Amino acid sequence: MSEYLSGKKIGPGPIQPDVTITELIDSVFEAYNAARLREACHLFVQKMLAEDVTVGFSLTGALTPAGLGMSCLVPLIERGFIDWIVSTGANLYHDVHFGLGLSMHRGDPQVSDVRLRQEGVVRIYDIFFDYEVLLSTDRFFRELIRAPEFQKGMSTAEFHYKIGKYMAERERILDTEGKSLLASAYRHQVPVYTSSPGDSSIGMNIAAEALRGNKLLLDVSRDVNETAAIVLAAKRSGGKSAVLILGGGSPKNFILQTEPQIQEVLGIEEKGHDYYLQVTDARPDSGGLSGATPAEAVTWGKVDADGLSDAVVCYLDSTIALPLLTAYALANHPGRPPKNLYERLPGMMQDLEEEAARVGR
Repeated sequence: MSEYLSGKKIGPGPIQPDVTITELIDSVFEAYNAARLREACHLFVQKMLAEDVTVGFSLTGALTPAGLGMSCLVPLIERGFIDWIVSTGANLYHDVHFGLGLSMHRGDPQVSDVRLRQEGVVRIYDIFFDYEVLLSTDRFFRELIRAPEFQKGMSTAEFHYKIGKYMAERERILDTEGKSLLASAYRHQVPVYTSSPGDSSIGMNIAAEALRGNKLLLDVSRDVNETAAIVLAAKRSGGKSAVLILGGGSPKNFILQTEPQIQEVLGIEEKGHDYYLQVTDARPDSGGLSGATPAEAVTWGKVDADGLSDAVVCYLDSTIALPLLTAYALANHPGRPPKNLYERLPGMMQDLEEEAARVGR
């Protein structure tokens, strides 16, 4: 018999009313992108969540407005399954709504947008919310960044850590704990970066305050070096580096470019990320799949060539894939000790600087 017929026979039993998430994914997701999601779940649980693996997430698309911050990302952080994050600023801005006790609502994407505008309702496809939600969140950010502790240059990780501290306190007061990704990241020392800090309402409010003399400057060069330091520290400690990419765009490239920064720019000997998992609806042939496929990423040094067997791409909506992946991971893997990367950043940066200096490029 051909070796190509050695795979498990397709023959799932009928789905029962009491089916578990594990049974559904392992036994029913037999082919096409369902099978890729099954492979993603296995890669995440069986390899990426080993204690010696540092796991970075990148977030693109309007995930937090859809509730995926509180339903998926917060539980993953609390279980120790996310060690660092690169996100669009919009996801973090909308995350703050929930921590402030503001509401988002289900809606009909077919209604008149002119009518919605007249009634002061904003929509993100089928997510509706009052225009006052934006204004309230803007006021929150402007008030915070006027504080003395923000009157300096800092990485976006430090900025989000400081915001997360206030969000955690606001959650405590409002009894909304578990609603905010930034508050959870603060409590668990998970660094959160934004690859394009000016490209969101957070950046817009920082820019507005700059017109009034505010001294806050987000240091993107420090972001580049800190994220490279995180990856290098993972490897130099004898462990591995994993990336889980939701969507594409700037956050995807930013989390992957850590390896070219180490190898190509700093001249430090390295081999690329060890594990690669992406959920995307983009295509490589049209140029929409930024950073392209894992195999193409090997040519850039972003992914270890020996790790291509540990790379999975699901061509699937993140709002479907992430809840299933989260449920599968929570059901099949115990919590990991937190890596507390934020408090370790100064030491990791020093190690990066010393190794770069030895190369002397």
